[in-house]
Amino acid sequence: MADVDIVETSLRDGNQSLWGALGVTTANTLKIAPVMDRVGFKAIDFTTSTHMGVAVRYKREDPWERLRLMAAATPNTPLQFMSTGFRFISWETASPEFMALAFRTLARNGIRRFCLADPMNDADANITCARMIKRDGGEYVIAALVFTLSPIHDDAYYVACAKKLAACPDIDALYIKDAGGLLSAGRAATLIPAVRAVIGSTPLELHAHCTIGQADLLYAEAPSHGVTALQCASGAASDGTSNPSSARAVANLKAMGHTVRIDEDALAEVQRYFTQVAAAEGLPVGAPQGFDAAYLHHQLPGGMIGTMRRQLADGRLSHLEAAVIEEMGRVRQELGWPIVMTPFAQMLLGQAVMNVTGKERYANVPDEVIRYAIGRFGRPTVPIDPQVMDRISAMPRTRELRAEADMAPLDELRQRIGTRLSDEEFLLRATMPAGLLDAMQAAGPASLHYDPASRPLMDLVQKLSQREDLTQITLEKAGIKLELRR
Repeated sequence: MADVDIVETSLRDGNQSLWGALGVTTANTLKIAPVMDRVGFKAIDFTTSTHMGVAVRYKREDPWERLRLMAAATPNTPLQFMSTGFRFISWETASPEFMALAFRTLARNGIRRFCLADPMNDADANITCARMIKRDGGEYVIAALVFTLSPIHDDAYYVACAKKLAACPDIDALYIKDAGGLLSAGRAATLIPAVRAVIGSTPLELHAHCTIGQADLLYAEAPSHGVTALQCASGAASDGTSNPSSARAVANLKAMGHTVRIDEDALAEVQRYFTQVAAAEGLPVGAPQGFDAAYLHHQLPGGMIGTMRRQLADGRLSHLEAAVIEEMGRVRQELGWPIVMTPFAQMLLGQAVMNVTGKERYANVPDEVIRYAIGRFGRPTVPIDPQVMDRISAMPRTRELRAEADMAPLDELRQRIGTRLSDEEFLLRATMPAGLLDAMQAAGPASLHYDPASRPLMDLVQKLSQREDLTQITLEKAGIKLELRR
């Protein structure tokens, strides 16, 4: 029997998978922070650069302030930042010196655990990032084996990648990242022991999604094969296309004889809180999913299936859904079997739609697919189909994109954007429109108070205060009287 740790994912992956990354604010994060710190989680999966951009763009909140406040509120639990290759907020490929500045600034503001999830499984890129992080103050680095199903992503492929990552002294742990919920308990029974055999004493974690109903059984079986920690979400932020429920995972593990050292009362409070937040904010509630064999073919993330159907309906092309899904499989094979995760999921779907609706396949190719083909997102796992590559190479737009300049040197960016800016503001202004940063700063400090139970009342007051036919609003409850007058 094993000792198993839990990594809490509600604030990052649960929020992203079910709530479009829009369900978290500084106030509702800080409200639950002290309780999360009591649970005994190995770490809290807290943010990514994409989530930091969302905080600025949609919430008008300073993501650095949110990070500092959360780090202060959770001194016993490391906060995790997930990095997907050489990028920070924008999809432009960042220079090594820019990424080093980003990692250094994150560590200084409270990130203690850095998760490296290269969408190409580029072990060399992960190792380069790990060295930067450890050099500049990062405490703990965990590198991903991003799982998918394809003829080339067999156990031997993952073993080779794991062996290379585990040999790096700057990488403290590995984890299998199953963003599509594709890993079955049967496949795990061969994959996990094979990886475990080549990584020695390096800890191995597991991160899976519930998209087609396989993750609960997988989580129950994985510790028997050598997994040391499971990444779970809580309450309404779990299940659906999110991660398995932490409460259910803990109950299953204990029933099977494993040890999980957590405060179960505090965990139950975390579960209740995220369900309360969903109810107060009108957010979707994750629900257990049934098995869907068709998903094994197209592997589209759950949120993108809805997006695809809406886009096809808007173009009066709903009757082409089956053709688009079939074409997506062909495109993936021709482009070298990229893993169906951001940004490649969007690229594959866009190209499939264009191929199905166009006069001929690859008559039109989106810029991001061209950038992928010419290596701007890293090396494809296997070479792109020669005929497809020849067609893309012959396009005038490809010549233009090949001539695109790389990110300017850091000193040049500083001169252009502002030499007196803090590193925190510089990183945001280098990757986001200036107007968004100006609006965030004009909004002032984020609210630090949140009570999901009072949200309906506050919404009512706000709506009533906007009515021009009312000059007075009076609210009374349990000896409290509030009067608002114009």
